Amino acid sequence: MSHDDVIARLRGVLPEDAVVADPARMSGYRYDRANLPHAGTPLAVVRPSTTAEVQEVVRVAAATRTPIIVRGAGTSLAGGSTARDGAITLSTERMRAIEVDPSTRTAVVQPGLLNAEVKAAVREHGLWYPPDPSSYEICSIGGNIATNAGGLCCVKYGVTTDYVLGLEVVLADGTAVRLGGPRVKDVAGLPLTKLFVGSEGTLGVVTEVTLRLVPLPEPANVAVAFFPTIEAATGAVVAVSSRLRPSIVEFMDRVSINAVEDLTRMGLDRDAEALLLVGCDARGEAAAEELALIEQAFVEHGATEHFVADDAETAESFLTARRLALPAMEALGAVLIEDVGVPLPRLGDLIHGIGAIGQRHGIVVGTVAHAGDGNTHPNVIYDATDPAQVERAQLVFGEIMDLAIELGGTITGEHGVGTMKNAWLEAQLGPEAHALGLRIKSALDPDGILNPGIGL
Repeated sequence: MSHDDVIARLRGVLPEDAVVADPARMSGYRYDRANLPHAGTPLAVVRPSTTAEVQEVVRVAAATRTPIIVRGAGTSLAGGSTARDGAITLSTERMRAIEVDPSTRTAVVQPGLLNAEVKAAVREHGLWYPPDPSSYEICSIGGNIATNAGGLCCVKYGVTTDYVLGLEVVLADGTAVRLGGPRVKDVAGLPLTKLFVGSEGTLGVVTEVTLRLVPLPEPANVAVAFFPTIEAATGAVVAVSSRLRPSIVEFMDRVSINAVEDLTRMGLDRDAEALLLVGCDARGEAAAEELALIEQAFVEHGATEHFVADDAETAESFLTARRLALPAMEALGAVLIEDVGVPLPRLGDLIHGIGAIGQRHGIVVGTVAHAGDGNTHPNVIYDATDPAQVERAQLVFGEIMDLAIELGGTITGEHGVGTMKNAWLEAQLGPEAHALGLRIKSALDPDGILNPGIGL
């Protein structure tokens, strides 16, 4: 069937303005934040508003064997929503409804809402949706579901899957299935809700999410420390994490400190090899005890400077600095951002190894981390106009993933496999587990039309 015939079918089942086929208008849907050079041009971009409309799109795709790439806000850092030639790009941007139920502490949300918009809506009821990726102001709930996103506070409060009670999902044949619901305890049947969270759109299109909410906590006190060595900083991380359950444990290396200082001029110590931000949202005597233990760990591990940003404005300024690390490093050149993680005792080995890999290839790598989770984000910085640097940056990218696997870690803690990391997935999972994943994919999507080439 020709592309024109597929577009005609789509126009026949969707509202007139929901189908975009003009190449100029589709150009903004080709790339995501990974900015991969091989991004294709969609056959069409569809923008459904309801589950029923998504079903119609999937039925057309199934009948014509046309691949579908599902796209949220386009903030994927692993190429998970990069367009593909001849495929339908299904954008959830118009799926923005939300209903909050304070009595059950739940919210029913369509996937197009931004993480920040969900936080704001539930805050009006004195509630909080904890998962907070650094990009929370621009990333969508659908994308968070697709990758099982984490964030700064997840060391204490958990990641996306811990807050998903139910889903509505459109399967590869157009069937809509409802999984779970507004029940905190529910073990009826197989745990299918968990299967879809983190599946990167390869098993079905999520059209509605029931989120678990918690009471809004007090703002965190944030303890700040600069360290003369990576060993000192990662030692402090392990010491703090073995004694407490802080709400935030964030790490920045010297490259990222200086990039952020270039951007903000907030007075960060440019000579420090590492910066730690450790948050504590306890109150009263408990807060004082926790902060004392945190500062003790800083002193024991040789911090050159440490203090508590105990007013909300100062604390938020340091957390904002951490969140600005990626755009600050993007100002230095093209960036390949990684998402590798290891068991916490191996964090120092990982960060040191990342630096050594960059030095060996003559490529700058700036690393930030959700350190309390052992989840690092190395940013491989290079000149995209220099073919030799491009090649070396790709080698660095791959060797960092090899290192994470060697240390018993993961190639992705929260960004997903996308299209960038498929080559390393089997090495991490092992051939048996990898084959099992492919069998599940084949059972739910036998024609392979949902996000082909992504996450598997």
